[in-house]
Amino acid sequence: MQLTHFTDLGLRVLMYLTHQKRDTPATISEIAEQFAVSRHHLVKVVHFMGQNQWLATTRGKGGGLALARPLQDYRLGDVIQSLEGVTQMIDCAEPPCALAGRCQLKGMLDQAQQAFFASLNQYTLADMVAAPTGEVIVRLVARPRPNRPEA
Repeated sequence: MQLTHFTDLGLRVLMYLTHQKRDTPATISEIAEQFAVSRHHLVKVVHFMGQNQWLATTRGKGGGLALARPLQDYRLGDVIQSLEGVTQMIDCAEPPCALAGRCQLKGMLDQAQQAFFASLNQYTLADMVAAPTGEVIVRLVARPRPNRPEA
């Protein structure tokens, strides 16, 4: 299984926002620049994450992004499942399958998918930013950036 770019960016945003010793809130432009990704695409990701109440967002001058919950509340499996929009691996009804109702494959895949997300749910955002990742994030946040206005 390969995660989408959307999910990759969502996970990066969450990890980036774990660094809490900042003078100013993190912005979309800052995160886009630090990870060398499209600001436009990142806006979509942040919007989705705000709608899911994972992020607290503040508009305007001095505004920015912050985590909305404690790190332990972000379970990796749940986050990935939501970002990916995963419901089921295969849909036997569309297009209609001649084997539907008499095939073992769907049950096996559903069971494997449940095990996959259950395994990932053993980990939280706190686990994701444990050493050495947390130290790298601190350096990344502290890295000087060109002084550009927030677009």
